[in-house]
Amino acid sequence: MSLHPNDYSPADTLVALMIAISASDETIRTSELVTIERIVNHLPAFADFEIARLKDISNGVLDLFADEDGLDILWDVVRTTLPERLFETAYAMACDVAVADGKVLESELQLLEEMRHELNIDRLNAAAIERGARARHMTV
Repeated sequence: MSLHPNDYSPADTLVALMIAISASDETIRTSELVTIERIVNHLPAFADFEIARLKDISNGVLDLFADEDGLDILWDVVRTTLPERLFETAYAMACDVAVADGKVLESELQLLEEMRHELNIDRLNAAAIERGARARHMTV
């Protein structure tokens, strides 16, 4: 399955961005998948989301990462399907997934930077979102 804007709801796009940040380091860790599942199961943005779509969306994102223009296609889907009011929500979810395994690798940082740019999130708001994600994922 490939990513086609006409096939994606805003919730699908939020999931695709979370999968993208998880896969950006070429390893999808269990802690990241658990975080994605927790987010999908508990946040109101996913009230009408069919959990069965998770696998198809994941496969679509992984297919994109194998394509030279994959990220450009992903950003086209984001611009087409995600309302601007959900841009910070998308970034916050991506940050939660990035820190879920206790470390944020360079590839994840690069994708988060590109996401900030594509979603037009100013640096101050991004820093607050990032700090919140780190705080939520601290260990005792």
